[in-house]
Amino acid sequence: MNNFTTYLLQNLLSNKDSAPALEDMLQEAFRLELEKAVNEVLKIELDIFLDYHLYERSENTDSRNGFSKKDFNTRYGTIHLNIPRDRFGFFHNSLIPKYARNSESVEDTIVNLYKLGITGSDITKIVNDIYGKQYSKSTVSRISSSISTNVEAFKKRALQKEYAVIYLDGTMMPLKRDTVAKECVYIALGITPEGNKEILSYFIAPTESVTNWKEILKDLQDRGVKQVSLFCTDGLHGMKDAIEETFPRSKIQRCLLHVQRNINSKVRVKDRTEISEDFKKVYTAISKELANEALAQFCEKWNKKYPKITESLNSNENLLTFYDYPKCVRASLYTTNMIESYNKQLKRKFKLKEQFPNEDSMERYLVCQFEEYNSKFMNRIHKGFAKTTRSDWFDE
Repeated sequence: MNNFTTYLLQNLLSNKDSAPALEDMLQEAFRLELEKAVNEVLKIELDIFLDYHLYERSENTDSRNGFSKKDFNTRYGTIHLNIPRDRFGFFHNSLIPKYARNSESVEDTIVNLYKLGITGSDITKIVNDIYGKQYSKSTVSRISSSISTNVEAFKKRALQKEYAVIYLDGTMMPLKRDTVAKECVYIALGITPEGNKEILSYFIAPTESVTNWKEILKDLQDRGVKQVSLFCTDGLHGMKDAIEETFPRSKIQRCLLHVQRNINSKVRVKDRTEISEDFKKVYTAISKELANEALAQFCEKWNKKYPKITESLNSNENLLTFYDYPKCVRASLYTTNMIESYNKQLKRKFKLKEQFPNEDSMERYLVCQFEEYNSKFMNRIHKGFAKTTRSDWFDE
């Protein structure tokens, strides 16, 4: 028996045939339950924003920073909220408007809950509790579908002419066509020469292939991108040719952590720690000259035992491209960690949705997340980029 049921039974048994008192008791019971539910949603939203749960270890420099108190009026009475805060002051919840004291717009609440990743049935319950009106799942679905106009606007919006670096990565998400299966969501994330981050484009397909990445690259061109200084990507076969075909003047950086993982998967377990430390010396050297020396030493040491690995490294001309750029930004250039970290956060939000009934539904939700990301980072300068100029990225 849950606390809510216990509370109701206790008050029903103590009620002396007083209808007004019973009505007041029910009103208070629903108010308390609503207060508890909303506070729980607010905590979940902060977990998603920070990308880790309370008491979990995380590399995120942002962290929890207590609560602010707020009273919010609903049809059941005033609920007392603990609005969570983060250390840097960037977190803003989607459920309760910043300065609102009353529940006003049902449509706005439904859309905000949808963006948060709450399922349709849970949205229906929360909205009905807050507003005291009966909204069916189909009505909630219709209102959340109004986001469709945002999808087309996102896809067709003009992009900047120049990007310092564009990261390309795909992640698998569950999608229902006839049956539920994971499909690849291709994502392109760019940083301008001024240091502003932005999700540029996306594509959904059953598997990851170079053909689909060409679609992404062509889309970037069609929407105004003229120059990209550097593409950072994993080692998908044919990706180098696809980039050179669409952006022939761009440089390419192979994600070195992907290279490290590939090396570890091909060596004996007892050698992994030592070979990882040796390879780390290659991409942590203070100059390209010293990095090449470290790579030569690595290959000389391990060539006899793992000749195919050293041959692959020697033939890869895109391992040390990031050394062509200022030291202040190199840490952001030699891996796809930036976009992989975002994809991890995206997957965590997707778990709340479980699966999408069709591609349109998935696209609406994806674009909500992309727009939230762009709104958050488009006016911030990424670490190290404030110390660079356009000439650090482009020759002319």
